[in-house]
Amino acid sequence: MWQTTLSQRRNLYATLRMQDAMEQELALSNKQLLMVRQAALHQLFEKEHQQYQQELSLMGKAFCKESL
Repeated sequence: MWQTTLSQRRNLYATLRMQDAMEQELALSNKQLLMVRQAALHQLFEKEHQQYQQELSLMGKAFCKESL
């Protein structure tokens, strides 16, 4: 009886540790996914900005840039 209880307890703790590890891994992967999506969005905005500048340049217009 004692061995069975100990074994069951050990399995419970192993399951809890595994669940905790999975939650941490999921949180890290969500964080990395967010960073990748933000970088892709930044590249998209930069590309659209360049395209907008080119279109304005073809029309003889330009952006006003402030120097800091």
